[in-house]
Order: sequence, then C-alpha cells, then structure tokens
Amino acid sequence: MPANGVFIRRYLRPKVAAKKLGIADSTLWLKIKTDPDFPQPIKIGPNTTVLIEDEIDHYVSTRSREAR
Repeated sequence: MPANGVFIRRYLRPKVAAKKLGIADSTLWLKIKTDPDFPQPIKIGPNTTVLIEDEIDHYVSTRSREAR
C-alpha cells in the first residue's frame, strides 16, 4: 500500500497495451478473445476501451513464472 493510502490505477488503451507487451494490436485482441487468463478490456465510453496496467503486469509475471 502506498504511504498515503491512495492506490493509483493506470489504464492503457489497447494500442499502448499491445506495445507494452511487444505484440501487434490484432494479437492483443486475439488473446482477449481466446485466452481465459488474459485481462479483459473495460469499455469506459462509446469509443473508448482500456485495459488495467496492473492486470497486464500480473498476467506477464504469472506467465513468466509458469515458463520456468
């Protein structure tokens, strides 16, 4: 927990999330649709979809631990 007791949740647009993961946009959407463990996007407006950065980080760290 942060010292001030406030959690800051960072949201990533799909294009930014794909870049962070080092994959193409189309691969990101494929993972969203086919991998039940992959973080699901949140629609926050009619034309705005985001993913939660902490969930993506957790997914990556879990996958890297499983690969060992």
